[in-house]
Amino acid sequence: MTGPDSAGPPPDAPDAPEAQVRRRRFSLIWLVPIAAAAIAVYLGWRTASTHGPVISISFHTADGLVSGQTSVKYKAVDLGTVESIRISDDRSHVVVGVRMRSEADPYLTDRARFWVVRPRLTGGNITGLETLVSGAYIELDPGAPGGKSRRDFVGLERPPSVRSDEPGTTFVLEANRIGALGIGAPVFFRDVPVGEVLSYDPPGLGGDIIVHAFIRKPYDGYVRAGSRFWSASGARLELGRGGVKLQMQSLQALISGGVAFDTPPSAFDEPPAPSDTAFKLYADEDAAVSADAPDRLSFVMYFEHSVRGLATGSPVLFYGQRVGSVTDVRLQYDTKTRDFRVPVHISVNPDPIALATRVSPPAPQAVARELVARGLHARVETANYLTGQLVVNLSLGKKGPARVTSDGGAVVLPADAAGLDTLVDSVNDVVAKLNGLPLEEIADNLNKTLVSLNGVASSPDLKRSLQSLSRTLATAQDLVQRADKGMTPVLQRLPAIADDLQQTVKHANGVVDSVDRGYGRDSEFRRNLDRLMAQLNDTARSIRLLADFLNRHPEALIRGRSGKAMER
Repeated sequence: MTGPDSAGPPPDAPDAPEAQVRRRRFSLIWLVPIAAAAIAVYLGWRTASTHGPVISISFHTADGLVSGQTSVKYKAVDLGTVESIRISDDRSHVVVGVRMRSEADPYLTDRARFWVVRPRLTGGNITGLETLVSGAYIELDPGAPGGKSRRDFVGLERPPSVRSDEPGTTFVLEANRIGALGIGAPVFFRDVPVGEVLSYDPPGLGGDIIVHAFIRKPYDGYVRAGSRFWSASGARLELGRGGVKLQMQSLQALISGGVAFDTPPSAFDEPPAPSDTAFKLYADEDAAVSADAPDRLSFVMYFEHSVRGLATGSPVLFYGQRVGSVTDVRLQYDTKTRDFRVPVHISVNPDPIALATRVSPPAPQAVARELVARGLHARVETANYLTGQLVVNLSLGKKGPARVTSDGGAVVLPADAAGLDTLVDSVNDVVAKLNGLPLEEIADNLNKTLVSLNGVASSPDLKRSLQSLSRTLATAQDLVQRADKGMTPVLQRLPAIADDLQQTVKHANGVVDSVDRGYGRDSEFRRNLDRLMAQLNDTARSIRLLADFLNRHPEALIRGRSGKAMER
């Protein structure tokens, strides 16, 4: 029996609809937020995974750096971005905060170097021109591997000349002065650029300047223990018998200076020099070749006169060829003699001297002593009268053997006075003699003589005498002209008279011949006639000579036949 509350439909009620459950479909619109969330998660994960540590770099100035834009690069690959720039607490520099990428973490060691790349002109080269368009950026050089991890760095104010991954060797050069040599200056080997000057240490008081030079491979293997380095800065102008010569290593060396080196054949068998080997940097190639040799001869000379123009590096000549250089010139006070003198130290390299026979050379000290004993002496001469440059000229004189002494390991070399000083002394002697002459008295007497001559020349008596002489000469000239005119007819008739006399002589000779035929050749009449004929011939000849003489000298009729006229 079912009660009113019993479940189930009433008997006469219609059938109720049956409920059906529908499954709700997924809407595609939900893909958008899901994808956005996935991208956000991925970007967050990527950002967290690529972000590396934050480092700080100190620079003197923040010129060209922009927060959020300036990047840090290594070999043109972005490794970080500048996040912040602030001034240090002591206001001496700026501190740049850089967010590095995770792959840069191995490079952040105490051997890493940072610098700002911007347009620069260094060592005759222009670098960083690309930053004119892209803007400045910070360059990273990680250095050699194996350093300790670090987060604080001090940036370089200028780019390093050599990167850590560039193979080569660094050498030390010692110089008295560097001149125009600067950081980034090229290093040449036989005119080929093979390296750069990295830096130089500030000189100490009275010490040399230490220059650090880098030479790339394979040229660093050319540096041996006997290699020679010299300054190749600027240009060299020589005026000699061959004309004017201008020598210049390169345009870059002319602007920023340069260093050149070479290795002599005697050092080819030596092993390559290790890193940081020290070499002396000479002023020029001649000084390097002539002064640096293991078997060089050391001499010292003492001068008691001026050697101005003689300096360190001045050439030493022997038979006109350079064989050495001056290594030291300084003023010295001798406490024994209480006088000043100038010791000049020279170094002679025997390598340029060719040996006629191959023999083992003796010790340099023994050779130096033997040369001095044979009469080797030095003379300081003027090489250029315009600049006053002096050279040391060695020669084997005929003065006989000299006593050989040493001073500080160097053999004392006899020295003569400088050629220019000798000339100056001679001029001084002449000037002293001229000063000893009574020039004032001579000039006074000469002045008085000139005054007297001037008085005589301007006196009235001399003028009247000259006028009288002029009138006398005019009268004599007029008399000669008149005599010439008067004697002209007589002189014209003299040749005719001489001809008539000659004809008379001929007729007389004919008469004599006829008489001779009649009276004979041995008669007295014949002999008288012969004498008469000879006299007539002499007379005719005298008349002809007189005629010729009067024709040439008609004035003889008035003056007579003087000696001068006879000579003419």
